[in-house]
Amino acid sequence: MASQLPDDFKCPISLEIMSDPVILSSGHTFDRASIQRWLDAGHRTCPITKLPLPEPLPSFPTTPSALEEKLNSLDQLSRVSKRDSAIRRRLAESGPKVGLVAEGVVGKVVYALRCGVGDSRAVAATVLTSLAVLEVNKVTIGSYPDAIPGLVFLLQMGNSRERKEAATALFTLCSFPDNRVRAIQYEAVPILIQNANSGLERAVEVLGLLAKCKPARDEMVRFSGFLDILIGIVRNGSSRGVQYALLTLSFLCCYSKRMGLEALREGLFETCVGLLDDDNEKVRRNAKTLIQVLQGKRENV
Repeated sequence: MASQLPDDFKCPISLEIMSDPVILSSGHTFDRASIQRWLDAGHRTCPITKLPLPEPLPSFPTTPSALEEKLNSLDQLSRVSKRDSAIRRRLAESGPKVGLVAEGVVGKVVYALRCGVGDSRAVAATVLTSLAVLEVNKVTIGSYPDAIPGLVFLLQMGNSRERKEAATALFTLCSFPDNRVRAIQYEAVPILIQNANSGLERAVEVLGLLAKCKPARDEMVRFSGFLDILIGIVRNGSSRGVQYALLTLSFLCCYSKRMGLEALREGLFETCVGLLDDDNEKVRRNAKTLIQVLQGKRENV
């Protein structure tokens, strides 16, 4: 598996995936445990360049160029791990993602969300998505002061790729309930609705998670035209977009009598009946749930 990973993630000493990478003054990166053993053995030079090394080991690089290089490497790791389940399991077992978060990388990545140049803002959001695959990292990243606000900022101010990556990161983080509350507090709901209206279906996926929270439902019910946006996605969106639009509508129509009645007037009940034969099992299941909700509204008219 190691041969499939970017070289930046292999320690030149151990040739294994690094769980706690540090960059030396010579410019080369090593796993902290390996380079510490090298120093403890009495060596005072870089194993590669033979240049003198300082006594204390440095932490994760903070210069813009070094940070951008590491972000790109993490982006490569994210792409490789998405394609191969064996690599994902090995990464979880070896702990590089946990080590990176524990080392304080989140602060550098979050800084790039707002202040990065070129592709680095989108890459920073992708890195947060990759790190947040592990449940323990969802907690750590979400509690970082500017992580979720930074993603909401990028969702509002970024280009199309940056907004998509920011929405994906929020979706991954918001599977942890406390992060939903944080996203709502930082006014993610109206920004997500605006993105959904602009055609970003990934925003609907996040709204489907946030709709589990009453404060988010209150905002969604008040947002003029949101019902029409969701119905439009149900009728014309991708399979995944339809799935989450139905989920969101189920929460809202169950919560708000007014929205349920409006949905009935718009013919959503009939639309859902047509989706009961959809190829996607989750679409069928969510359509059935929404039908049951709308039937309840119909009987109470």
